[in-house]
Amino acid sequence: MNDHQYASADVEEKEVTSLATASAAEGPDGDNGKKQGAMVRPTMMDIFRGLSWTDRLLPLLILICIIGGALIGNYVEGASATLNSIQVTDVPLPLFIGLLVMMYPVLCKVRYESVGTILRQRAFWQQLSISFGINWVIGPFIMLALAWATLPDLDEYRTGVVLIGIARCIAMVFIWNDLAGGDSEYCALLVAFNSLLQMVLYAPLALFFVKVLSNGDDAQDFSIGYWVICRSVLLFLGIPLGAAIITRLVIRNLLRKPKWYDERFMPVISPLALAGLLFTIVIMFISQGGALVDKIGSVFRTCVPLFLYFPIMFFATFYLCYRLGFDYSLCVTQAFTAASNNFELAIAVAVATFGLDSNESLGAVVGPLMEVPILLLLVYFCLWWKVRLFNPYTGLSWKSEAKSAQGQP
Repeated sequence: MNDHQYASADVEEKEVTSLATASAAEGPDGDNGKKQGAMVRPTMMDIFRGLSWTDRLLPLLILICIIGGALIGNYVEGASATLNSIQVTDVPLPLFIGLLVMMYPVLCKVRYESVGTILRQRAFWQQLSISFGINWVIGPFIMLALAWATLPDLDEYRTGVVLIGIARCIAMVFIWNDLAGGDSEYCALLVAFNSLLQMVLYAPLALFFVKVLSNGDDAQDFSIGYWVICRSVLLFLGIPLGAAIITRLVIRNLLRKPKWYDERFMPVISPLALAGLLFTIVIMFISQGGALVDKIGSVFRTCVPLFLYFPIMFFATFYLCYRLGFDYSLCVTQAFTAASNNFELAIAVAVATFGLDSNESLGAVVGPLMEVPILLLLVYFCLWWKVRLFNPYTGLSWKSEAKSAQGQP
């Protein structure tokens, strides 16, 4: 694992690796498992012990923030008005700060200096083509279809869900990828690629999916300005991305302090990502506290397309990569990149375009409520099946190794 990965990923890897050679069970190819030994499938407690306390408590922390924010917004008089008193491009200042703080540390982990080397590898372009097709063509249409199938009469909530489907993940995917033991370098480059594409494609895609394909009965009552979306993308993605690139290149390359950057600087700023996420959720639910209580039925209905979307994208992508013969780490990276979404950006665009107290914003806020616990379960799925489908010593699938042993391509 690379030096920029989370410590919890290292703990998990050691925990699972300690199960190696516990039995002499054969792999699907018969002899290979006997020659190298085989791992015992990890139990739920093995995997749970491999996570840091922060990772174990993450769903609970998010739930506490949601409930706390909703209670404050519902029972503290003037809380919402105070939040909206100072705004940056139609977004409350606390929310603006929270979004930037959340994205900056994770973007600092991207290995921008290695882009040139990886770009010269032919295998990368194959991975990039697959990722582009899944993330920018298939994914948004699947979310649109699920949103229409489950929310045909809730145009505004459907718009919030569609905005989530267009926003490809550039932040939290690092956490899921690291916990599951994915390829960190490919993940970093795919994230960098998605970051650049979002700067160019998010605004026109949002206009196309919301105004053309998802055109509801009340479409005449609102309009989405192209500049508003571009401005939101530039602010909430461009600023932290630019700051992260400058920070990493200056400290690691110009000042020649890569060890200090990895071992001292990153451990200090990494917790800010989680803090920013939790702070952002609190702010959003303070503003939406009354709406959650008044519109609880619509909120639960909005959870349905998201509940379906994340597993569909993950399992379909994982299976495709497995069938193509990719090793475990690449299957994990592609699957989590496809299943994760940049809900921070979707929330920012919804708030800037429709307003903080809009149903579109409320629909977008449901994104992290569903994504975090579901993707944590998918991390468990990866670790659970790692030794079922793949040789734990080589990372290659048992199927691929069996074909190689028989001399098949």
